This record gives sequence, C-alpha cells and structure tokens, in this order.
Amino acid sequence: MKLKKLLIAAMAILFIANITPAQTHPDSTKAGEHMMMKNGKGMMNQNQNGMMNHDKSMTGGKKMANKIVRKGVINVKAIDKNKDGKVFQDVMDWNVISDKPGKCPLCGMTLKEVTVKQAVKNLKAHGYKTK
Repeated sequence: MKLKKLLIAAMAILFIANITPAQTHPDSTKAGEHMMMKNGKGMMNQNQNGMMNHDKSMTGGKKMANKIVRKGVINVKAIDKNKDGKVFQDVMDWNVISDKPGKCPLCGMTLKEVTVKQAVKNLKAHGYKTK
C-alpha cells in the first residue's frame, strides 16, 4: 500500500513539473495559448512549443523603419557593402542584417557575424525569401 501511494505521489510531482509557463501564466486561459511578456522593446510571445517570437506589430513604427530590418526578398550580397563575404545577423530576428556590428533594433541582441552564405541559409530556414 505504501508503494502505491509513493508511486502516485511521484507521478503527481512529475506531472506538475512538466507544466509549461504558457499553461500557468496569468494571461493564459488554457493550455497551449500564447504567453505575452513585455521585453522593453515591444512584446514577445511564447508559442505552444515554448519558442519565443517577437510580435513585431507591437514594436512601434519608428523601430520598424530602421534600415537593417529587412523586408520582402532579401539580397544578402547587396547588404555586404565591403564585399568581405560576411554580414552581421540577429539570431532571433533573422531579417535583421547589417554589414557592420551592432544591436538589433527589435530585441536589443548583439548581431552575430556570419558568412553571406550562412545568412542566406538562416533566412531560408526561417521562411524568408532571398535573392
């Protein structure tokens, strides 16, 4: 009998430990809903898989007008002004690409230096179109 109670208690602890933040967040009314969090630069949402994404509609028009936030078909070779074969890309906002080091105007992360080829690969992997 003690073993059965111990097993039930262990299963309950494991069940509680596997509840995701999206399921327990006060803004979420049911499991799997998106969780919204302020990040100081706009809003972030957590999808049901636990991935964090920007809600770019909440970041404000001024920030979206920044020249390193790329839209439409992205020509990475044209961004590489100094023709060294490298650019700087945000690993959270893949369409934020510059030829110079800097920070992402959307999330504030430091841009990572990557090859032009890798930047194109990253963009395609995340649903962006490239030239």
